[in-house]
Amino acid sequence: MRLGSLAAALAGVALSAMAAFAQQPVKPAIVYDKGGKFDKSFNEGVFIGAEKFRKETGVEFRDFEPNNDAQIEQALRRFARDGNSPIIAVGFSQATALQKVAAEFPDLKFTIIDMVVDLPNVQSIVFKEHEGSYLVGLLGAMASKTNKLGFVGGMDIPLIRKFACGYVQGIKAAKPDAEIFQNMTGSTPAAWADPVKGGELAKSQIDRGADVIYHAAGGTGIGVLRAAADAGKLGIGVDSNQNALHPGKILTSMLKRVDVAAYNSFMAARNGGWKPGISVLGLKEGGVDWALDDNNRALITPEMKAAADKAKADIISGKIQVHDYMSDQKCTM
Repeated sequence: MRLGSLAAALAGVALSAMAAFAQQPVKPAIVYDKGGKFDKSFNEGVFIGAEKFRKETGVEFRDFEPNNDAQIEQALRRFARDGNSPIIAVGFSQATALQKVAAEFPDLKFTIIDMVVDLPNVQSIVFKEHEGSYLVGLLGAMASKTNKLGFVGGMDIPLIRKFACGYVQGIKAAKPDAEIFQNMTGSTPAAWADPVKGGELAKSQIDRGADVIYHAAGGTGIGVLRAAADAGKLGIGVDSNQNALHPGKILTSMLKRVDVAAYNSFMAARNGGWKPGISVLGLKEGGVDWALDDNNRALITPEMKAAADKAKADIISGKIQVHDYMSDQKCTM
């Protein structure tokens, strides 16, 4: 073999070895938050991101839908014992269980969404939900004819108050004299999966004059959006793009890109670039936004889109400071 041919062959072997090294063997898994994998919202967004990874790479993933807290820890530990990695823990309520399990399996990778777990093998992904909520609040105020808007949250926790706070600030930016009704569905995890109560809360707000209602309630929000649509009012979806649930009757959806978080976690592990630590995703990072598609395009006037685009740019630049309820548990306008 000539020296040139030998060098080329060796180079080819080296490149193949580098490629093989870059693509690490992964056995991904997901433990969803309570409320079900196909909640049309938070959990389903994670599933969509994982499915995208599977279709692109051919790598299968395992998943589990818990009904209670005990099942969360059991599922995390079972996946870990089976050598699954990375394992995604979906939702703040999994933090305690993940703290235990991740410490027991220091050689495995774990990702938690919506909470911070400070361990060297845990990747924590949190979002600036208040920034996206500001934008849909602004749009909601501009669309409202009654000057009265509503918010229905799921479980009454600071994270959901964070959505509400940004929403109210966005409304007040457009209409300082607007009236906003706020209700939380409950104080336990069951609040994420009660569409009947979600519908009842939305109806009570509509009876008081609300003509635009935003939900941050997981599966409960399906009832909120249905009640608004049935009454001829406008709903605002959350997490996933929910515009298609009631085309022409959902003003927009506040996108929380948990699909991107799941996809990136799995892909980074496969490509050798997975890192522990905290990632905070807002408008600037593409972690939150608002949805515009064929299902709601007729509802968004050029003036509304221009206002939302300007507000988005001003938030990214720092000209507009959206208050983060998590920082001091207060909502200031």
